[in-house]
Amino acid sequence: MTTANQKEFGETWVYESIISALPGIDIPNTLAIGIQLVFFETAVLAFAVWDNNGAIAIVGSAAVLLATLGSVEMLRISRLVRSRAVPTSYKRLLFGSKVETVLGVLVYVALITHLFVFEPQQSVRPLLHSLLGANPPIVVMYVLLLVGWDISYRIGTNWWASLLGLWRAGRYRISNEGSHEFNLDPETARLLRRADSETALFGLLQLSIAPVLKTGSVLQNVLIIHVIAVVIVSGTAAILMSPSFY
Repeated sequence: MTTANQKEFGETWVYESIISALPGIDIPNTLAIGIQLVFFETAVLAFAVWDNNGAIAIVGSAAVLLATLGSVEMLRISRLVRSRAVPTSYKRLLFGSKVETVLGVLVYVALITHLFVFEPQQSVRPLLHSLLGANPPIVVMYVLLLVGWDISYRIGTNWWASLLGLWRAGRYRISNEGSHEFNLDPETARLLRRADSETALFGLLQLSIAPVLKTGSVLQNVLIIHVIAVVIVSGTAAILMSPSFY
């Protein structure tokens, strides 16, 4: 069975569900993204001026921009998926399982472990020390860690969307031999192929933060490997969804 363009709880990203769950408030997605950008960027720049630290402005602004672009891509992908009657199992796994949140938590725990345990053991001037000094202001640290979670959640979402896209594309290719749920019409297949392309772009946009990371550092290398993997997986899914593929 397939479902058409519906936006209900259980069939949205957690990010979308939070916005929609505010009682008595109907905030358009574009406005929500604008508020997110203005709030975090204002906080970053204010802290940079307060601490007279240009590094905070550079790194913080790059992180805020990445989180904002991630929000835009998430909404573009979800809009494509909900624009046609797509396989119900695919839509429920993508949105309803909330696996992207679990993956985001794993990414965030790895980030925190790296920043507070691994780097201090491996370097005399770890990233946080270089950025904020030996005694960083509590409020500044709170906001930076919050932005770090924002990015981690979007990386988890990127993983999940790319993996499920490949699974869906594989089911689509063998649909004539099994369940007809994935026997999609050409227009639906085209839109899902666009969703795979957006997922690959979602990963590529994350490279925007690579220049502010230390060249050759573990964080930079892991980020690059992650992006390459997402592009390969989502690119493969897009090819499999192409009518010219045999």
